[in-house]
Amino acid sequence: QVQLVESGGGLVQAGGSLRLSCAASGRTFSSYAMAWFRQAPGKEREFVAGISRSGGDTSYADSVKGRFTISRDKAKNTVYLQMNSLKPEDTAVYYCATGVRRGGDWAYDYWGQGTQVTVSS
Repeated sequence: QVQLVESGGGLVQAGGSLRLSCAASGRTFSSYAMAWFRQAPGKEREFVAGISRSGGDTSYADSVKGRFTISRDKAKNTVYLQMNSLKPEDTAVYYCATGVRRGGDWAYDYWGQGTQVTVSS
């Protein structure tokens, strides 16, 4: 069992920055790849960024490439999402999740409760 707790959301003006954190409980944190997703009102949840177990590989949605950076600190059992040059369309609830490869696809079994990010124009 893994518990994930996000923090760092808030209200920011367009062009500003926020750093989200996702703290994981348990000693199996390093066993999982980690990912950030977001869900805007009236829209489906979408993948934002992912990071491998080692932290050596990352991937990003096209909409955030060059603006967002995902990282992880194994000693702190925490994954981060640094968000720069924020746009109003980045407004959403952001969730972190654990990821494992299963049957050739990614499976996201554990989720945090989400943190709200609001970007004003």
